[in-house]
Amino acid sequence: MEVEQKQGDLVQQFVLLATSARGRAAVELITHATSHPQLFAFSELLASPHIAELKGTEHSASLDLLRLFAHGTWTDYKNNAQMLPRLDPPQELKLKQLTVMTLAETAKVLPYDLLMQQLDISNVRELEDLLINDCMYSGIVRGKLDQRRRCFEVQFAAGRDLRPGQLDNMIATLANWLNSSDNLLLTIQEKIKWADSMSEQVRRHKKEVEDKAEEMRKSIKAEMELRGQQDVYSDAGAIMDFVDEDRSRPKRRR
Repeated sequence: MEVEQKQGDLVQQFVLLATSARGRAAVELITHATSHPQLFAFSELLASPHIAELKGTEHSASLDLLRLFAHGTWTDYKNNAQMLPRLDPPQELKLKQLTVMTLAETAKVLPYDLLMQQLDISNVRELEDLLINDCMYSGIVRGKLDQRRRCFEVQFAAGRDLRPGQLDNMIATLANWLNSSDNLLLTIQEKIKWADSMSEQVRRHKKEVEDKAEEMRKSIKAEMELRGQQDVYSDAGAIMDFVDEDRSRPKRRR
C-alpha cells in the first residue's frame, strides 16, 4: 500500500505540471518522469491533453517513449531503439525495473537465465544487485533469491499501467470468475440443503429409535411387574395350601 500511495502522489504532481507544459517543455517533463527513481506509473500522464498533443509532431518520439515506459520492457526498447530517444542511465535503470515488474506479474518463479536475457545482464552478481538494491529495496517487488536453484521466487509485485484493451480482458476475466463463483455458491447451497435434509432424516430416525426403545422399556417393565405380582400370588397360594394341609393332619397324642 505504501508503494501505491507514493505512486498516486507522484502521478498527481506530474499531471499537474503537464497542464502547463507544451512542446519542448512537455518533452522535458517526459524525460523527468521516466528518470524519476520513485515513479513507475505513467498512464495518467499519457492521458494529459498537452502530452497527447505531441503525437504527429517533431516530438512524437518522446510520446512513444512515454508509452513504452507505461507498457513496454527493456527488450521492446532494444527492438525499437532507432525510433526512440536515447536513454540516459537513470532511464535505463527505470526500464529494467519495469521489466522485472512485468516478469514478476506473469510468473512466481523467475530463472536467473531468463532475467539476465530480458535485462541484458551478463553475470549473476549484477543481476542480484539489481534485484536487491533497485527492485526489492524500492518496494516494487518482494521475493527470495535462491542461488542454488538460480532463480528469484516472487512473493509480491506492484502492478504496472494497464495496456490498451487489457481492461476489457480483465473485466471479462472477472466476469467469468464471478459466474464461476455464483455456480460454486449454488452448488454449495444445494449441498447444505442436502446435508440439512440428511440431518433431519437422521434426527427423525434417532427419535423413532428412542421412542421404540422407550416403548420396549415400558413393556418390559410392565411385564416384569406383572410377573412379580403373579409370583407373589403363587407364593401366597402355596403357603395357604401348606397351612390347610397341616391343619388336616392328625395330631399326635403326648
